[in-house]
Amino acid sequence: MNRSEALSLVQEFVKSPNLMNHMFSVEAAMRFYAQKLGEDAEMWGLTGLLHDFDWEIHPSLEQHPQNGAPILRERGAPEVIIQAILSHADHTGVPRVTPMQKALYACDEITGLITAVALVRPSRSLYDLTAASVKKKWKDKAFAAGANRDEISRAVADFGVDLWEHTDNVILAMRAIAPQLGLEGNPIPGA
Repeated sequence: MNRSEALSLVQEFVKSPNLMNHMFSVEAAMRFYAQKLGEDAEMWGLTGLLHDFDWEIHPSLEQHPQNGAPILRERGAPEVIIQAILSHADHTGVPRVTPMQKALYACDEITGLITAVALVRPSRSLYDLTAASVKKKWKDKAFAAGANRDEISRAVADFGVDLWEHTDNVILAMRAIAPQLGLEGNPIPGA
């Protein structure tokens, strides 16, 4: 499966622009880490792109992502990608043992928090966002309440990266696609 085939699959099953942007963000973060670690950036990127492809058709823990796995197999996704996707959900019981599996888990939730922080900044941009800004919002549990801070902390620790270094890395990865995400920013009047 190549990226074009994976993107077609995503577009077939995902209609929400926000979910698409989340998947693109995780893809960018996964590619970043694959390059940093000398891994297969295409394989890691496809894993990030596909990880939530079935959320809209299987929007419950009883179904997602396990009910998406047969669809991925039908469409020719490599089993290594399918296993990583299954491992990104604690309830499946699929252990995270490979660096790719650990990276997917570490990159998933944090992209939503980073997006939320970028959207409340006056610039609405990833280009001037730093981990320090995310750290300020981290403490406010009501802000982006859907971003599970405990899960993010555990995932990043298991991946073996410092939380704030990881945050900066994911921001950097997402900057590469900021215009696609609508997070390139707005001009600030009078600036």
